[in-house]
This record gives sequence, structure tokens and C-alpha cells, in this order.
Amino acid sequence: MKRFSLSEVAFDPAPLRQRLLSARAGAFASFEGWVRDHNDGRAVLGLRYEAYGVLAEAEGERVLAQALARFDIVDAACVHRTGELALGEMAVWVGVSAGHRGPAFEACRWIIDEVKSRVPIWKHERYASGDADWLHPGA
Repeated sequence: MKRFSLSEVAFDPAPLRQRLLSARAGAFASFEGWVRDHNDGRAVLGLRYEAYGVLAEAEGERVLAQALARFDIVDAACVHRTGELALGEMAVWVGVSAGHRGPAFEACRWIIDEVKSRVPIWKHERYASGDADWLHPGA
């Protein structure tokens, strides 16, 4: 089962959460990252995510496999958008099920941090000032 994926269209996280349900899980934690109207003191109008698809999906799968080995969790999943996104749209979703809340929270935080630093997804922000900027993973 694929745990990490890229999506060119908006997606509903409810089926993703449903997929993580288990009789072994007593906790669920999730993270949603949204497109905001500012970054580093600059007004943002929108953005575009681009990814090296095959490599991004492979590295994303590695991140989730490492989370399963590192934390006492039942399962985890992550979806990251690509393409044009408007203000307020969900850009990334992470979900983790676990026996207890502590590992669920810890793994969720670790996964999003690792995805942002390791997975080859780039953000192209458009600013109200008329210019734009590429931001590398980790930004």
C-alpha cells in the first residue's frame, strides 16, 4: 500500500484518515499545511508546487517507512499537492495512527519535518509586489 503520494488536485483527507483506522489504534494525529497570505514579511498571492515525481514519491515512501520503524505507531500517510494553489488551499496532509497520543503526535511532527527537508518538492511563491521566488524543500 502506498503511504506517500503527490496530488495535482485538491483532495479530501477523510478517506485517508479512514484508511489509518485500526483496532490497534487508540490515537490519531494529523497535520494540514495551507497556503497562507504571507511569508517572511511579504504578501503572497498564490503559489505553485513542482516536484520530481518519481524521486519525490520514492523519498516520501522512505520517510514514512522510517517513521514506522522509529516510532511506536500503527500506520501513517502523507499527500502533498503539486501545481497551482490559491490562498487557503491545503498543500500537504499527514496522518498517523498509534496506540497512544504521544507517538502519534511525535511521528506526525517528524514526518512533516522530514518531508519538507528531504522530498524534492519546490515552491514558487507569487508576491503582491509583482515578483516571485522559488523556495527549496525545508522552507
